[in-house]
Amino acid sequence: MDKNEFGFSLLTSGRWKDIEILFGERGACGGCWCMSWRLPPKEYEKNKGAGNKKLFKKLVAKVSPGIIAYHNGAPAGWCAFAPREEYIRLENSRVLKKIDDEKVLAVTCFFIRRNMRKKGLSILLLEEVKKHAKASGFKIIEGYPVTPYMKEMPAPFAWTGLPSTFAKAGFKVAAQRGKRKIMRHYL
Repeated sequence: MDKNEFGFSLLTSGRWKDIEILFGERGACGGCWCMSWRLPPKEYEKNKGAGNKKLFKKLVAKVSPGIIAYHNGAPAGWCAFAPREEYIRLENSRVLKKIDDEKVLAVTCFFIRRNMRKKGLSILLLEEVKKHAKASGFKIIEGYPVTPYMKEMPAPFAWTGLPSTFAKAGFKVAAQRGKRKIMRHYL
């Protein structure tokens, strides 16, 4: 896949229709609207679907929570990121607890249009995150990929990315707790 086939933009209110098109009726996966890491579990479940969409739209009005990839002018992929402390569930996780007190830009979610999957778009999105992180003063980017537990893992179970994707983008394992890895890239 040639990087020149793609365009990339931070998600802003002006690009809201693009994320609606990409996420579709299901709100990416099961009404998530990229709010899973941002809300306590009960609140997230209560808001699944329309509630999470509304909360995500409010968030986008304040800050850009990620990057959209475009292919031939159409939204093709998404990568969510924010300072780690903005992700409530991540901050409260025992398995993915902080490694140290360094300021970290956390990459928490990928959503790739079905016909764009398994073509390296997640790697290209991570390269764009690096540019944004550097411009925003971050020195560390952190990801929380899931290790595949079957040969053809369904995409909804790989939404945090795969270790191989992060490795191809220059990330290294910084910690491993059980089967979960915390991978970092230092700028």
